[in-house]
Amino acid sequence: MAKLRVEMEIERATMELPDTKTLRLKWPEDYEMDFLTGQFITVYWPHKQKYKRAYSLSSSALDRGHFEITIKRDGKMGTSLVDWAEEGDSLWVIEPTGKFLPVLDPPDKHLICIAGGSGVTPFRGFVREATRLKLATKITVLYSVRTTHDVIFDEEFRELEKENPNFEFLVTCTRLAENDPWEGRRGRIDPAWVKEQVGDLENTIFYACGPNALVDFSTSLVRDGLGVGKDQMMIEKWG
Repeated sequence: MAKLRVEMEIERATMELPDTKTLRLKWPEDYEMDFLTGQFITVYWPHKQKYKRAYSLSSSALDRGHFEITIKRDGKMGTSLVDWAEEGDSLWVIEPTGKFLPVLDPPDKHLICIAGGSGVTPFRGFVREATRLKLATKITVLYSVRTTHDVIFDEEFRELEKENPNFEFLVTCTRLAENDPWEGRRGRIDPAWVKEQVGDLENTIFYACGPNALVDFSTSLVRDGLGVGKDQMMIEKWG
């Protein structure tokens, strides 16, 4: 069955970082869609239909009336969207799909979400949904960035931490100057740091999203280092 394609207006365009932009795509009148948090949509310009790009939703399924995607300046499509997409413009949107979904039921699970760069974007939806539903599901995001200036959604994640006692947002910086005042963790995500977060391994589900190298490392760590089966590991690669 052909997937539904709909033209949507950009209701809001927000620069998160100098190279990262969030687009809010307004659903047209009479549009209603059943979808799941963690899925992705595919977008393309009306005048450049051969250039299509899939983006994870950075909003949740509880956010009705619009989709949000958060884009890094990368490749032809990503560069054009960050540099040129403005409020009032339109994009064609192919309906949500994908299996990178948060396991929020039963609520005794611990989701450890490993992210690099813009790979953190779907986890915003995970945490939004769990927080709004006041679920007991524990969510830990381990986020690797170059510097403190590269953290996407920093303010919102910090607010969600205050609102949701079951959520923790942990950042590590890989390219800070030695004299930088950052008091948090430095260096790449490593096995020891991931293992520190694990309490009940049997009820832990691991997610990895971001560049291929980070996802491949995370997969090897979880499956080989911790002996976790495929049913406890979900991945999403940016390429």
